[in-house]
Amino acid sequence: MDNKLHDEASEVTAEHGQVMVDGPDGVAVSLTPDAAAETSDRLLNAAVEAQGQILAETRVAKDRVRKAD
Repeated sequence: MDNKLHDEASEVTAEHGQVMVDGPDGVAVSLTPDAAAETSDRLLNAAVEAQGQILAETRVAKDRVRKAD
């Protein structure tokens, strides 16, 4: 499995009662509306958690620099 980090959002459309997701590297997924809504919630929760991790790591790095001075 490829674990490359991508910085571009996926394209998302609705067609014939399905939610179509086209992502980087040829990722293509068709979801029911319910599955798409749940996936959206999970993505948002994980994005908030990841942003918190980045902020925490930045804070730790700044604290290390201050202590070294």
